[in-house]
Amino acid sequence: MNTDNRQPLFSIVIPVYNSEKYLRRCLDSIQDQTYTDYEVILVDDGCKDSSPQICDEYATKDERFMVFHCQNGGPSKARNIGLTQSRGGIYCS
Repeated sequence: MNTDNRQPLFSIVIPVYNSEKYLRRCLDSIQDQTYTDYEVILVDDGCKDSSPQICDEYATKDERFMVFHCQNGGPSKARNIGLTQSRGGIYCS
């Protein structure tokens, strides 16, 4: 875990919109990885379900997770918000 305030090797940006059904599975999968030098940026894109609370829960429990809440603007805007907040390297495919 990155506890000495170093820049993480890479950032994972996840736009979140009404995905409570699958969100925990996604975030648990990331946490279960053996590699730990990363940050996860969750961008709540104006969700109407419990996704924002789930994001907040993970951010409270794991310092690698950060949440940004915004009004709905679509996945591109949410990704761009995440990119501006990232500290690690970014790979887009």
